[in-house]
Amino acid sequence: MPTSVRHREWTIDRVVPLLAATMVLLGTVLAATVSPWWLILPALVSVNLLLYGVVGWCPATLIMTRLGVPSGCAGPRA
Repeated sequence: MPTSVRHREWTIDRVVPLLAATMVLLGTVLAATVSPWWLILPALVSVNLLLYGVVGWCPATLIMTRLGVPSGCAGPRA
């Protein structure tokens, strides 16, 4: 295994944007194919992302904390 490969832990700082991007994509696809009412999902995700960016907390972080996802810096480890 090359020495340039670094272990990156899945922290809350990494999982929140990943989860948000997945929900926005899902809501957009469902709005385009099923019903425009699905645009409510990306709107709620955006509000949660704003809350997470300003306060550092959103409802998903509570769930992830209870599931044991570690919090911490999302940057690469040295």
